[in-house]
Amino acid sequence: MPPSDWQKRLIQELWEQDLTTHSPAKRVAIRLARIFYGVAGNFADGQLNLRAGNLAYSSLLALVPLLAVSFSILKGFGAHNTLEPILMEALEPLGAQGQKVGANIMDFVSNLKVGVLGTLGVAMLFYTVISLVHKVEQAFNEMWQVTTDRPLARRFSDYLSVVLIGPVLMVAALGVAGTAMDSAAVQHLATFQPLGQLILSLNQLAPYLLITGAFAFLYGFLPYTHVRWKAALVGGIFASVLWFTSGKIFAHFVVSSSNYSAIYSGFAGAVLFIIWLYVGWLIILVGGQITAYWQNPDLLDPRRGRQVLSNRQREKLVLEIMTLIGHAHYYNDPPCTLEALQKRYQGFYADAVERIVQLLTQQRLIIASQDEPPVYLPARDIETIGLNELLGVVRDVKDQPMEDELPAVTEVLEQTETAITRALENKTLKSLVLEK
Repeated sequence: MPPSDWQKRLIQELWEQDLTTHSPAKRVAIRLARIFYGVAGNFADGQLNLRAGNLAYSSLLALVPLLAVSFSILKGFGAHNTLEPILMEALEPLGAQGQKVGANIMDFVSNLKVGVLGTLGVAMLFYTVISLVHKVEQAFNEMWQVTTDRPLARRFSDYLSVVLIGPVLMVAALGVAGTAMDSAAVQHLATFQPLGQLILSLNQLAPYLLITGAFAFLYGFLPYTHVRWKAALVGGIFASVLWFTSGKIFAHFVVSSSNYSAIYSGFAGAVLFIIWLYVGWLIILVGGQITAYWQNPDLLDPRRGRQVLSNRQREKLVLEIMTLIGHAHYYNDPPCTLEALQKRYQGFYADAVERIVQLLTQQRLIIASQDEPPVYLPARDIETIGLNELLGVVRDVKDQPMEDELPAVTEVLEQTETAITRALENKTLKSLVLEK
């Protein structure tokens, strides 16, 4: 659907001006307005609503297994009693119905004995949890326009590390914060003003900071792309503000809508829980979308659309990226990061760089270091990487044959391909690096 007149005026006001001529405050205001415009557009086309509904449904199936796994891990550390207060606090906007729902969930978790499930039962338990996390990753990847998912082996290692270690770290953070506030030293410092007021403020802000950190970790870890910590933190702050604001609004809605209990009777708690679960996922997805927009403002430009590189552009890009990575490695220059590679290109070329880097990584032509941000290095000696092999990364060798192909045309194309292959037969990445 073409944009209306007011949308055209808004697009012109937000995008068709030079931000460098404005004050820092106005630049931030325009940037935030662009983000809100992009998020509103995602609501309008139904994408966010659809993903939130899908994740809410999946959560209903995975909630008890997820809590059962967390409960079992925390029980080994003697901290399983902290799980119920965290769950009850998350369900607090549901009021009295939330307490009933929370109690029923904890009954399910307590009655689920992991030790008697057997091998198949435990496997299905972990599969349900991993499946939910994978769906969240897919939703984030769509926001970032990342076309590839984590490899299967990486899913198990990465997802399980979050599921198994995450609850322990959260409980440990709560314990450390609580112990620090109750310590004699802190209590003594609190008697001095204005230090006492500062400690009191930090104690009141602790839940907000913890939720913000949890959201920021989610936005920084789950998308299968490099997310800068500043962008993840911005998304975490927005999501936490939405979370607590929506919680107060939802609690007021529950209190003022006593008719729900009369209409749904014993199912009122379940209905409210499903609605709150949907709202919660909607908040998480909005924060993830803001993170993607903050790091990649080009994704917001409604004039750009989804650009597709031609075959020649993709071939040129893959050769240039490999030459830059190989040159830095061969001459011991500072290694290439994704951000450094993207800075060389503008517009949709910069967006395509990430996809090319992912393809090269999947084909084991480059490897990413464990640094933050990661740097990219050739996976093997650049003298052994042929140019034909590089071009094969972006050429679709699995084209389906067309019906009623003209033999003469097919023959010409095959001859052209053979000529290119022969011309590059003895050329390697090293030859490009030396000629750069």
